[in-house]
Amino acid sequence: MRQKIYQIDAFTNRTFGGNPAAVCILNSWLSPELMQKIAQENNLAETAFAVKKDEQYEIRWFTPEVEVDLCGHATLATAFVLFHFYEFEENTIQFYSPRSGNLSVDKADNGWLTLDFPTDHLIAIQNVDELDVAIGQSPIKTLKGKTDYLMVYRSQKEIEALEPNHHLLAQLDVRGVIVTAPGDEVDFVSRFFAPACGVPEDPVTGSAHTSLVPYWTEVLQKTKMTAKQLSKRGGDLVCEYLGDRVKISGKAVLYLTGEIDI
Repeated sequence: MRQKIYQIDAFTNRTFGGNPAAVCILNSWLSPELMQKIAQENNLAETAFAVKKDEQYEIRWFTPEVEVDLCGHATLATAFVLFHFYEFEENTIQFYSPRSGNLSVDKADNGWLTLDFPTDHLIAIQNVDELDVAIGQSPIKTLKGKTDYLMVYRSQKEIEALEPNHHLLAQLDVRGVIVTAPGDEVDFVSRFFAPACGVPEDPVTGSAHTSLVPYWTEVLQKTKMTAKQLSKRGGDLVCEYLGDRVKISGKAVLYLTGEIDI
């Protein structure tokens, strides 16, 4: 069997920027074991698989190591593929995830794509000693969401300077760790580490912004914000808080198309 595969750079307007994701639009579901092997072979932060069902697409996401509950950049990449290569004529694609429920992506005329995701619920906690040691610097505040820790710092310079111990981070019983601070030229900046999922540092993490947006909405007292993820590749996002939903917007570009033999 030959399967088309696309690699898309998401949350960027240039090739080699943003976060790369592989996308496979399937006629029917492959076994979870085979999808995991494909993701491992691709060796990208995420590989997305989607199957059309009635008027929506079911979607699942795999890192090289595990299937995850939610992935923003790979959903953005999947929508880009459907809009550009599968003659999808509407301006909104409805997705359904068995793990995260209903999701959607809107297309604007200027090339921006907007994710509509459920908002994460954060709880402020005491600083976690092993987390502080793994990251290398204690934050001013630590919060816990559904799958991640969120650590807040005073400045963008502090976020840029962090050099975490990925081996220690991988021992934590969470999907990943978000670090964030006010931005110099945007409302807030962040980085995201998920070595337990096979992703030491993710270039741009859409799902992390379901945690970041409600936090910064409360701090900055604004519902529309600009954001930047400070990875080596970098990524730019525009976010909007809607209570129980978050809108996360960005651009995407095609890197490659191909076929895999499975």
